[in-house]
Amino acid sequence: MSIINNRLFSLRGQMAMMGIDAVIIPHSDPHMSEYIADHFKFREWISGFSGSAGTVVVTQEKAGLWTDSRYFIQAKNELNGSEIELFKMGMPDVPSYQDWLISVLPAGSVVGIDGKTFSADEAGKLSKLLRKNDIRIDTKAALQDIVWEGRPAIPESDIFELDIKYAGKSRKDKIEKVRSEMKNKDATHYIVCALDEIAWFLNLRGNDVEYNPVFYSYLIISQNNINLFIDPHKITASTGKNLAADNVKVFLYDDFYDFLNNLPSLSRVLIDPVKVNYTVVSTLPSGADLIRDNSIITRLKGIKNNVEIEGMKKCHIRDGVAMVKFLYWLDSNIGKTEITEISAADKLKSFREEQENYIGESFGTISAYGPNAALPHYSASEKSNATMKPEGFYLVDSGGQYLDGTTDITRTVALGPLTSEQKKDFTLVLKGHINLSQAVFPQGTRGVHLDILARSAMWKYGINYGHGTGHGVGHFLNVHEGPQSIRPQDNGTEIEEGMITSNEPGIYKESRYGIRTENLILTTKAKKTEFGTFYAFETITLCPVDTRALDIKLLTDEEKKWINNYHSVVYNTLKEHLDEQEQNWLYERTKPV
Repeated sequence: MSIINNRLFSLRGQMAMMGIDAVIIPHSDPHMSEYIADHFKFREWISGFSGSAGTVVVTQEKAGLWTDSRYFIQAKNELNGSEIELFKMGMPDVPSYQDWLISVLPAGSVVGIDGKTFSADEAGKLSKLLRKNDIRIDTKAALQDIVWEGRPAIPESDIFELDIKYAGKSRKDKIEKVRSEMKNKDATHYIVCALDEIAWFLNLRGNDVEYNPVFYSYLIISQNNINLFIDPHKITASTGKNLAADNVKVFLYDDFYDFLNNLPSLSRVLIDPVKVNYTVVSTLPSGADLIRDNSIITRLKGIKNNVEIEGMKKCHIRDGVAMVKFLYWLDSNIGKTEITEISAADKLKSFREEQENYIGESFGTISAYGPNAALPHYSASEKSNATMKPEGFYLVDSGGQYLDGTTDITRTVALGPLTSEQKKDFTLVLKGHINLSQAVFPQGTRGVHLDILARSAMWKYGINYGHGTGHGVGHFLNVHEGPQSIRPQDNGTEIEEGMITSNEPGIYKESRYGIRTENLILTTKAKKTEFGTFYAFETITLCPVDTRALDIKLLTDEEKKWINNYHSVVYNTLKEHLDEQEQNWLYERTKPV
């Protein structure tokens, strides 16, 4: 019996003892984080699947993993040898795990979940759906606490204060603003579980989660108190003193739920049901009035202040220098020395490490050559690690965390000869990228209204891509943040002045190649007319686009002008930070088309 099957056997034994007929295990933590610490990776431990998106469901007879197209190949390989069946989400005739449960469980069954790993919104929808089929949910089935042998501890890294010269607004200013918003919503208490929101609000950063400078904690804000629940070992004496000066009281991380249960019975508690876990809601005293609304901090954090914007622009100059040094190195060495996907990613990281204020990567670098780039979220492993040749495309999607900002950039480069089809596809991607970059739109516009701008050029050829076009980016915080997004699905959020969003259309042809071009764009005020206020985008990423891969015949004069203007800015901004050879290379790569 394989290790995974042994673990499933142990899990089923505990399920039987607890009267649970099925258990749902998501890739999640109590803070609804995208990236999670090893302590919370129960789904990976029970299944062997290490992808960042996917849910395992186990009954007494069967087990399945549901994941999306990014991870089909990886999941197939990692599930090999176990009894867990792969369900390819989004494929024809593949049921959701909810529908699958309804089909395999008889009426009267009990489904176990750990309420701390499901959002209040998600758990509510699941309960309602299953209840229609006479299936009950047990939200206290934290089976990982029982069956997980050798479970890693919650990280204990120190937190540190983000200087006002980077943060732009003091902790005191943020407290006052949030309390004002709470009054507008008639809330006495505001529960914050999202780690990036807590870090932003308190002007603190940590190192508990890979790539994200956050720390495990909870926060309860009232008009009189700020209560922070955290492992006190993380707080230095000086930070503790400064928190106390702003009337931030520190409690043990594990005391959070007891504290919730003892809130005044007539409290009016504000929660974002997407960002707060179900156990939070179920723990509140019965007399408390729940206000379900979008998180106050999400919007405040998403609209960058002037200091944050300036910091983001400055760190993008340094990040652009690292990228140019890397691309010059790649151009100079391809076909002469062995370069693999992993060694290339390591080299790029080394160039970033030379830059001022660099803290670490903002996510795991996607370093993908040839067919591997057809997987939008490919991650090179020792098994898949391709050696690059002086031909075809190489795609690198990477980013850095700096004290003054966060970067996220994708470039697809020609390592040698390309086919006419490859050049056409590269150009279509760039046309979409340019079209979105040049958008001018009225106040009130949402991301769903803009998404077509990035896709229309390729739609004419019957081509599309499956991922969103743009996501918000944090300021020395999470590389993926809300509230805005640019995608075909509407999340109801307007694109506002001061938001920083990615612009990343792509084309992926299975087993052949992938292309993506990504810059970050800042929403700015364009004009005010009798028809209202209009916004535009300012590109803040600085790195050349590989014009060798273009089919010039497909470009309009306006698109050529955009490329030439962008490359002029790139060259003139970065040249003084480069040596003579790198300058010469950049000059050639930014020549007008």
